[in-house]
Amino acid sequence: MATSGVNNQQYNKAKLWEIGFFALNNTATNLYMFILAFVSYYAAGVAGIAVVVVSTILMSMRIWDGVTDPIIGFLVDKTEGKFGKFRPYMVIGNIILAATILVLYNVTHLLPESFRLLFFIAIYAIHIIGYTCQTSVTKAAQTVLTNDPKQRPLFAIFDGIYNTLLFTGGQVYVASYLIKKHGDFNMGLFTELNTLALILSGVFTVLAVIGISSKDKKEFFGLAEDTVKTKFSDFWPLLKGNKALLKLIFAVTVDKLAFSLLRHSVVMVMLFGILIGDYALSGTVSMITIVPTLLITFWAVAKARKTGMKKAFLFSTWIALGSFVALIAMFTLIDGSSISMSNLGVTTILFFVLYTMAMGFGGVPSTLVNPMIADVSDYETDKSGRYVPGMIGTLFSFIDKLITSLAPAIVGFAVALIGFKDAFPTVTDMLTPGLKLVTIILAFVIPAVALIISGLTMSRYELDDKKMAEIQESINAKKSKSKVA
Repeated sequence: MATSGVNNQQYNKAKLWEIGFFALNNTATNLYMFILAFVSYYAAGVAGIAVVVVSTILMSMRIWDGVTDPIIGFLVDKTEGKFGKFRPYMVIGNIILAATILVLYNVTHLLPESFRLLFFIAIYAIHIIGYTCQTSVTKAAQTVLTNDPKQRPLFAIFDGIYNTLLFTGGQVYVASYLIKKHGDFNMGLFTELNTLALILSGVFTVLAVIGISSKDKKEFFGLAEDTVKTKFSDFWPLLKGNKALLKLIFAVTVDKLAFSLLRHSVVMVMLFGILIGDYALSGTVSMITIVPTLLITFWAVAKARKTGMKKAFLFSTWIALGSFVALIAMFTLIDGSSISMSNLGVTTILFFVLYTMAMGFGGVPSTLVNPMIADVSDYETDKSGRYVPGMIGTLFSFIDKLITSLAPAIVGFAVALIGFKDAFPTVTDMLTPGLKLVTIILAFVIPAVALIISGLTMSRYELDDKKMAEIQESINAKKSKSKVA
């Protein structure tokens, strides 16, 4: 057990490469999230399933994803075998993910039309189970990786770099290479994209398993005692009794719902395609903001290591809030069409700066949430003696997915109020006062309100750096007492 003494406090420390390798577990599952962002093109264009039906299925699958979270989390906490608590779920989950993608894309369109829909739903539902198996570990295993407050935030750096490269690079790979090579979203494109994703995800999972292997042992499980006996009905008392978990869930899910609205494809069309009048600018902004966003992440992690994750969370929240307020004022006063790459004046530069700060600092809470959930798990262990990181992590995910699944409905309701009842706004629609108002509300006002709520909630969050030091000291004392006994 690698330890580090800080104020006479002994911490379970991880090697830097172990943190970097384990962070790839999240990237491995995000690869599948990325390729399935295009599954509607396969379902409708190749398998011949109606567009409306596909949209309904995908929304239902997100709810199913949330339902499976607490079930898998419960099983993770019950597991303790030769290969540890977490590694079996990483490996089994990735195998299920790979197998279901191969079956989904290679079998569905070959079946009789009357069976395709049911088959698609069944395989997709199994895929979600595999996804939940592997993703549940990303949050839960943070507790054994390291409990050093100076180390836990480092996960966010690796995770931030990997995911920025994945989602930005992946979009460029699909749009600039695969589409040009194959001409459209067809079986050739899906085969090439999915094959690369399956291979990379498998490699990343192996590296993540290696990264966590020295820590996936009983001596690092809570108080290092026998697996705690829990019942599925313990989820409600756990949520009700852990105030820190309640506050973290509320603060982060409110944020994520607001940013889900801002990133919604329709809102992006309304903001860049109609209000600004240049939809291609959205891609340009994404590329320009990569480096500043990563730098903001590095800064936030450095601050979290120095002052604790609560302070980094709050500081980032208030900066993002100020940026959104400035954006609201800006678009209320100016003509959005004055923002253009061909007109790099004060207005365009100011928009780039404010938008980057809003998105960069606004994304910090979501970046820090995984190690913060580990803090909450340790808080529960110290408070009740129960080591249930799987239940805590998946309880967060369950509520998060249920809340953020409301984003499409909110967007649909908002645009219906201004007359778009049969179709969403497109880049060909003219800008009207009503459309401008709804765009500003969805893109900037709701995120600003969410940040206020999130900041006020987190200001009352118990687990600051001093409290976490006390908790780790208490857990170590209880472990030592247990060994003596």
